[in-house]
Order: sequence, then structure tokens, then C-alpha cells
Amino acid sequence: MIKKLFNTRINSITSAALILAIASLASKFLGLYRDRILAGTFGLGNELDIYFASFRVPDLIFNIVVLGAISAGFIPVFAKLVSQKKEEEAFKTANAVLNLVMVALLFLCLLGIIFAPTIVFFLTPGFSPEKKNLTVELTRIMFLSPVFLLLSSITGGILQSYHRFFIYSLSPIMYNIGIIIGALYLAPVWGIHGLAWGVVLGSFFHFAVQLPIVTKLGFNYRFIIDLKDSGARKIIKMMVPRTLTLVTVQLNLIIITIIASTLVEGSLSAFNIANNLQSFPLGLFAISFAVASFPTLSALSDDKKEFAKNLTTTTKQILFFIIPVSILLVVLRAQIVRTIFGTGEINWEDTTMLLDAVAFFSISLFAQGVIPLFSRAFWALHDAKTPFLTSLISVIINIILAFYLSGQYGFIGLIAAFSISAIVNALLLYYLINKKTDFICHTRIYKPLLKISVAALVSGYFSYSTLYFIVQFLNTKTGIGIFLQGLIAGIAGLALYCILSWQMKIEEFMIFKNSIQKRLLKKKVKTTELITED
Repeated sequence: MIKKLFNTRINSITSAALILAIASLASKFLGLYRDRILAGTFGLGNELDIYFASFRVPDLIFNIVVLGAISAGFIPVFAKLVSQKKEEEAFKTANAVLNLVMVALLFLCLLGIIFAPTIVFFLTPGFSPEKKNLTVELTRIMFLSPVFLLLSSITGGILQSYHRFFIYSLSPIMYNIGIIIGALYLAPVWGIHGLAWGVVLGSFFHFAVQLPIVTKLGFNYRFIIDLKDSGARKIIKMMVPRTLTLVTVQLNLIIITIIASTLVEGSLSAFNIANNLQSFPLGLFAISFAVASFPTLSALSDDKKEFAKNLTTTTKQILFFIIPVSILLVVLRAQIVRTIFGTGEINWEDTTMLLDAVAFFSISLFAQGVIPLFSRAFWALHDAKTPFLTSLISVIINIILAFYLSGQYGFIGLIAAFSISAIVNALLLYYLINKKTDFICHTRIYKPLLKISVAALVSGYFSYSTLYFIVQFLNTKTGIGIFLQGLIAGIAGLALYCILSWQMKIEEFMIFKNSIQKRLLKKKVKTTELITED
């Protein structure tokens, strides 16, 4: 059974998204547990600020060098070759790209290790000399992680192209397990350095879990550097604008880090932890659907009608999940934050910062939800330039607003600027992809979107009312009381949303329900067959 699950090809976008969502749910729960351990052990203070600042430069290099090549170009080119039964050529291209990117990555990581003190000096102007020195030490350790993540990106791209989504979905879970091991077992021995080694361990796990299935599919590593390889040339051509996009995104995060280092102590930690919290529904729904649809969109790049049909359906499915979740996140943020982070060194001031941060992040959750899909739609059409331009515009807006709003409103100004720029980016992508493919019209998306919004708002209000109704039956001064209050109100809101979706005949609810029923029916049939055989 397990062997079959690892090797099964999943062609349905909804089924693939469901598997990715379940794995993402597990990964995100582990991520929240990871953040709970970090916040409970260190609090939102100096040590966590150092830890999160240390991520910035290795993450910058990984995003620029690796994701620039893999996310935009690798899957469309590799998936196309596989669909044309040119597997030998596809694996040759994979090796050529891997070796080219690895050489560039190792060179930049070496430079990063050498010049880490200078980089950290400019990155964290508000840190004390002691904090800067520790940040340098952790940064140098974390420069090992991009190497494993590059290997994982190539193997992950191969798995997605072959529609092996289950094993691919396990990688983020393994990554979080590595970081948790670092926090629980390495940090008590090596201090904050143990956290950095946990990141390296997690990145190794991220790669290692994928390797056996990729090898079984036919991939064997060969040291090939062939600039004349047609597939590699296409990927490099698409890599340039995608890399520039990631440069702008990382520049955005660097500016946020610089500004946060000059604000109240713990601002950088609060921003990152709240961002991780709001990324829970994004990873669960938006990223799952975007990743699941990417190989299909790439294969349909020459069939504009089917391309538009798949893109429209996936957009509505993402919004069907993201809109109600964003409303519930605002309504239940106090219960969520106090349940997850109400422990150890977290005080009431820290909690208040997180509550405000989650609320302002939630405003743009719908926009952040469609950006990954719209970007991949352009990449599938071999157009990485348009997402770069929209990203550049939104980042410029974010940087200007971040400086202005943080001066006026402090820490919250940073998140407000982030949310506004995300909405601008989504609207630009929406307008341009519609113009390019004519995939959206009033009957296709605006009417369903209105239904979804009405159902979500009514459900959110019902959840809010439930919070105050059940408080008389619970002791909300205890952790279990807060948890039960949020859980019951959340279930009530989601239950009403499902009922309203059913009554209003929202198509996305029907698709999701039918997908669940189909998979359960298959399992039931298989179980019946086994009983009959016995």
C-alpha cells in the first residue's frame, strides 16, 4: 500500500492539490510547533532576532541562484520533454542544469562565508556588536543549506513533472523535523548555534526523502556541463527574468529586516513568526493548487482553450478556500496566537504584537493566494518577464510605504506596507493574465466570487458570535479553555460555510465534495474486493 502511494501518478489537479494540502497541513503544524518551541524557549527578543536575520543572506542566494532556474524554467521544459517521450534528453538536461547552477551556487556561498561580517553589518544596522557577531557565525553555518536545497529542487522538479506529488509533498515535513531536532536536541548542547545546524539538517532531509523515487524514475547523476543543450538553454533564458523577480522579493525582505532591526526589540521575530502563521493557509491551499496545476498548465501551453479552462477553475478553487480562512483568521486570531505561543518566554506585549501582525497580514491573504498561480501561468507560457515587472512594481511600493508607515506606526506599518504591495501585485497579474489568455469573464469568476464572499462573511460573523456565546461555558483563563473556545467557534464557522456553499450551489464546493467522495468510494471498493477474496 505504502509502496503504491509513493509511486502512484496523480493526473487530477484537485486530487494532487488535496494530497499536497494534507502534507502541507502536517508540515505547517510542525512549523507552528517549531515556532512554539523557538518562541517559548527564547522569547521575541535578541536571540530569535539573530536567528531570523541569519536566514536572510543564505536564503537570498538560494532564491536568486536556485529558484530562479528551477521554479520558472525547469518544470515547463522538463515536463514538455517527458510528455514527448524524450526522457533521456530530459535527464541529460536535468544534469546539465544541476551542474551549472551548483557551480554558481558554491561560488556565491563561498563569497558569502568570507564576506559575512560586511554583509551582516549592512543588513542589521540596529544590532549591537555582540548580536552582529553571533549573526555572522550563524549565517556562515546556514550557507550549507542552499547546497542541499538545490539538489532537492532538481529532484522535486522531476517528481512534479512525473506527477509524483505524494513523495514531493513530504519534503517540507522533513525540513521542519530537522529544525525541530535542532531546537530540541542541538540547541541545549550548542546554544543558538544548534538552531543553525538544525536548518542544515532539515535541508538535507528535504533532499534525501526524494532521492529513492527519483532514482527509480530513471535519473542518474552525471557531471555534464553542456551550454549547447537546448533544454538547458531554454531554462537559462527563462531563468534571467525569474531571477530578477526573486532579487526584488529578497531585496524587499532585506529592507524589512533593516527597518525591523531599528524598531522595538522583537519586531523582526514578530514579523517572521506572524508571517509563518499566515503562510499556514497559503501553503495549505494556494501553494498546493498552484504547484499541482503547474505541470498541467505547462503541458497545455499550446492549447489556449484548455489552458484558460484549467486556470479559471484553479483560481476559483483557491479563492473558495482562502477567503473564508482569512476571515476566520482575523476572528480567531487571539485564540490561535494564545494557544500556539502562550507559553514560556512569550509575554503579553509579545502576544499583542503577534495579534496585530496576524490581522494586518490577513487583509492581503486573498491576494497572496492567487499570486503563485498567476505567476506559474505566465511561466507555463514561457513568459517570466511579466511576473518580474509586476513584482518589481509591488516591491518598490512596499519599500516606499515601509519607510513611511513604519515611521508613523512602527512595527505594524511594515506589515501594512507588505499587504498593500501584495494586493497591487495580484491585481496587476490578474489584469495581465486575463489580457494574455482571456481566461476570466464575469460569468466565470465574478459571480462565484460574490457567492463565496457572502458565504464567508456570514460564516465569519457566526464564528464571532459563537466565541462570545460559549465563553460562559469555558474557563478562558486556561490554555485548554482558550483552545476549545477557538476550536468550537472555528468548527461552527466552517460548518456554516459548507452548508451555505451547498445551498448556494457554489461549484468549487461541489468539486471538492465530489473529489473526496470519489477517493473514499475507491477505498471502499478496494476494501470490499479484499473481503470478497478472503
